[in-house]
Amino acid sequence: MRGVIFDGERARVVDDLEVRDPGPGEVLAGIRAAGLCHSDLSVVDGTIPFPVPVVLGHEGAGVVEAVGPGVKHVAPGDHIALSTLANCGTCADCDRGRPTMCRQAIGMPTRPFRRRDGTKLFNFASNSSFAERTVVKAVQAVKIPEQIPLASAALIGCAVLTGVGAVLNRARVDHGEAVVVLGTGGIGLNVLQGARIAGASTIVAVDSNPAKEPVARRFGATHFVTAPTAANGGPTLKELVREILPTGADHAFECVGSTRLIRQAIDLLDRHGQAVLLGVPPASAEASFLVSSLYLDKSILGCRYGSARPQRDIPRYARLYLEGRLMLDELVTRTYRVEDFAGAANATLQGRSARTVLTFG
Repeated sequence: MRGVIFDGERARVVDDLEVRDPGPGEVLAGIRAAGLCHSDLSVVDGTIPFPVPVVLGHEGAGVVEAVGPGVKHVAPGDHIALSTLANCGTCADCDRGRPTMCRQAIGMPTRPFRRRDGTKLFNFASNSSFAERTVVKAVQAVKIPEQIPLASAALIGCAVLTGVGAVLNRARVDHGEAVVVLGTGGIGLNVLQGARIAGASTIVAVDSNPAKEPVARRFGATHFVTAPTAANGGPTLKELVREILPTGADHAFECVGSTRLIRQAIDLLDRHGQAVLLGVPPASAEASFLVSSLYLDKSILGCRYGSARPQRDIPRYARLYLEGRLMLDELVTRTYRVEDFAGAANATLQGRSARTVLTFG
């Protein structure tokens, strides 16, 4: 079967992958569509260290082909969206409803794939959706209504869970509050629509590319600010945002992975505000801020995977989509056949798309 692998030097499409049968508590999924996320490309460029060789992909949707013993909640033929959380379901964090903190789900890749020459390959993020078939734990397979296009449903499992979840689950944005979103890529757009769904009254999108204003407003931004460059000598980002929010924001979401923007997110807060970190800088990156500013009850919140509970949240977002309240189709800028992975990756790196989606047909 076909898939996208990274061998430590380059990512490429191969056609000789094999995946093992599902064991107890596992699901064999036939992937129909997979979103191309910056996290996949961060494995390739080294920002996210990961053992190789590995089958990439972690944002996908498809159809159940087989289930292992003990799996009852999905059956062959069901449409599913995949999550990356291979949580155990029995530890203290899972029991508290915090599966993103399950220690059994973090940093423990397995090697369910092999090539014809016998080489074994790791799965990425317990998922590897850039393959025609993949094996996941049953808890990662979430049944969705068949009327949701799979190219759109593929984005629920990462971009939507992360962005919308950060608003509803982690920050818990309340009706009438003010939100600033730094970066309007796939995650940022979902933060914007999460803030809209939560009932925020002022939603300021910030991006260095002014061409992104129409789509940002479509997803929920009430205002758009083009991030200034250091060389233009004009007003600072803080000054531009304070023209809209004179006392600052209740919530600022950093969606780029820039330590400079992390500092700015903190500086844009009002008293009792929260800066939520969603972007992924290099693992060794350090950020600085004025400690004195936090004594106004400001908070800096990390957020892993939207603090999601996928078996609860994915059906919730599917329902919001069917009600016309959550945008999925609009996130898909363009679809590419998996064979054109290089073209899809180039479009993503150049920021030409909200989300590119790989399809298997």
